Amino acid sequence: MLGIAGVFFGLIAGWMIGSQGLRNAPSPPAAGVQAASGTQGGQGQGQGQTAPLDESRVASLQAAAEKAPGDAAVRIQLADLYFDAERFADAARWYEDALKVDPKNVNASTDLGIAYYYMNQADRALAQFERSLALDPQHTKTLLNTGIVRAFGKQDLDGAAAAWQQVVKIAPDSPEARMAGQALQGLRTAHPEAASGGVPAATPQGR
Repeated sequence: MLGIAGVFFGLIAGWMIGSQGLRNAPSPPAAGVQAASGTQGGQGQGQGQTAPLDESRVASLQAAAEKAPGDAAVRIQLADLYFDAERFADAARWYEDALKVDPKNVNASTDLGIAYYYMNQADRALAQFERSLALDPQHTKTLLNTGIVRAFGKQDLDGAAAAWQQVVKIAPDSPEARMAGQALQGLRTAHPEAASGGVPAATPQGR
C-alpha cells in the first residue's frame, strides 16, 4: 500500500480542482497513504508558491459582506482569496457562510470540501462532496476530488478508482477525464490489485 506514495503520487499530486479551474493548491501530504499530521491555523503544506493574501481586497470584501448579508458571491470571493493564500480554515468559514445564503451552490460546496481536506479532515471533505453530488450527481470536479481524497485521505484505492471511472464515463473529453484517466493508469501501474473487481482500464483523455 505504501507504494502509492511513489509512481501514483507523482501523477496526481496537486490535482485538487476548484470551481475556478485548476487551483494552485498544495499537493496531498507527503506521507501519501498515512494519516496526515495536524496543521496550525488551517495552513496547508504548499508545494509551490503561495499566493500572497491581498489584505486590502479582503478588507473591501468583508465590508461588502457586512453590508450585504444575502450576497453569496462576495463571500465566495473572500473564501477564494483565503484558499489561494492557503489559509484554509478562513476559506472554509467563508464558504460555509456562502452556503448558508446559497445552499445549492455546488461549486462552493465542493471548494469547501477541498478546504476541509487541506485542513486534514478527510471524512468531513468526503461528506461535503456527497452534499455536492446530491445537488449534481454528475459534477465531474467533485467526483475527481472524491477519488483524490479516497486515495490519499482514506487509503481507499478501490473507492478512488470507482470515482475516477465515473468521471471518464460522464465527460470523456473533459480535462477532468484526462486527469482521471491518468490517475487510473498510475493506480494500475503502482497497485494492479486495486483495479480488480471489474473496473475497466481507462485511457488518458485529450483536452
